[in-house]
Amino acid sequence: MQWLQSIGINLDVLPHLGTLLTAYILALPIGWDRERHERSAGLRTFPLVAIASCGFVQAAEPLINGNAEATARIVEGLITGMGFIGGGAILVVKNSVRGTATAASLWATGAIGTSVGLGSYDTAIVLSVVTLLTLRAMSTFKEEPEDFTRKSE
Repeated sequence: MQWLQSIGINLDVLPHLGTLLTAYILALPIGWDRERHERSAGLRTFPLVAIASCGFVQAAEPLINGNAEATARIVEGLITGMGFIGGGAILVVKNSVRGTATAASLWATGAIGTSVGLGSYDTAIVLSVVTLLTLRAMSTFKEEPEDFTRKSE
């Protein structure tokens, strides 16, 4: 291990594992809820989005050296990327649009991972709880069309 440090490679894995695990755990209930209701993105997708967002922030830390502008660019890229992924979840079927809740919850999950990566655990917890509650509570008010196919949302 010392020879790696002598060439500038630091393998301080434990702090990163804890942070990534936190992002994973905060996204898991959202993924479980989506999986349980047979949505297109679920138990695998949501935790992966959270840990990827968190991982990008963590990987950039040594490069940005506390520079707020550089951090903002990383976050901006993540926001754009999550919008792109979410856009792929939205489908137009006949005269209706499907997948908007999946797209929005994927975007929120990216924000959870980003918040954890930036060390803003309180924000990440609130995002996780509010996202899950919104998906759960608001689904009772939503009417499903007659020709609805679950896997399309």
